[in-house]
Amino acid sequence: MLESKIQFTKQEKKEDQKNITYVGIDHIRPNPYQPRKQFNKMALEELCDSIKQYGVLQPINVRRLSHGTYELVAGERRLRAATMAGLQEIPAIIINVDDNDSAVMALIENLQREDLSYMEEAEGYSNLINEHGFTQEELAQKIGKSQSTIANKIRLLKLSPLIKKILSDNNLTERHARALLKLHDEQLQLKVLRLVCERGLNVKKTEELVERAIDKYSKNIKQRTTSEKKMTKAIKDVRIFVNTIKQAIDIMRQSGVNAKAAQVDRGEYIEFVVRVPKNNMA
Repeated sequence: MLESKIQFTKQEKKEDQKNITYVGIDHIRPNPYQPRKQFNKMALEELCDSIKQYGVLQPINVRRLSHGTYELVAGERRLRAATMAGLQEIPAIIINVDDNDSAVMALIENLQREDLSYMEEAEGYSNLINEHGFTQEELAQKIGKSQSTIANKIRLLKLSPLIKKILSDNNLTERHARALLKLHDEQLQLKVLRLVCERGLNVKKTEELVERAIDKYSKNIKQRTTSEKKMTKAIKDVRIFVNTIKQAIDIMRQSGVNAKAAQVDRGEYIEFVVRVPKNNMA
């Protein structure tokens, strides 16, 4: 079971001491399912200093590939810091897991450390669902979260890359991001988000700003709809007028009057020229 692979009991830890092996760092490739994209430079440097002084106290987890190479499953911070410290080898526990289990374990390790950003967490969930075939319910059960938590996190990915970058650059919270989701127009989201950043608005003020933006947007849509209806009516009236002229010309021709009509589109208006011979008017 995956759960038994993720959490080590005290007995397993004792057994692991016998299974620890030293693996060349050059022979370990990164975990392609690593959800964390950003690593705190200062924290890595502190861990690097600790490794220089005490060594790597907790082995990383890897899985064996082919030709003497390994893939990291859990422990990327330790691997990065060990590399920074100049180590050639690192203590590791080789475990037998498939792609799905490796992806889940990488996500859970980061969730337990609570240092994933909410967007990285959302992308991690999305990856497990889209790339590894989990349903939201199955994923929720595996990582100990509710299905609604998974769904709400994934909804954040509807925001554009630019919106997500601005949120991250300005250290805005997940609740700020959720407020923006109420706005379905990206340009309106950007406008509101820039005001939030300029004014340093908290979540409550941001939500109030979003509600005002929604009200204003709704009024504009209503006014635009009314104008469009009027325009549509005017266009229909013009078509009726044009058809009336054409019908009048047809009637005159049927009566033996050699009437002619010309229609010219002048851009802002349509010009009609009707010619009726004078001898037909006597």
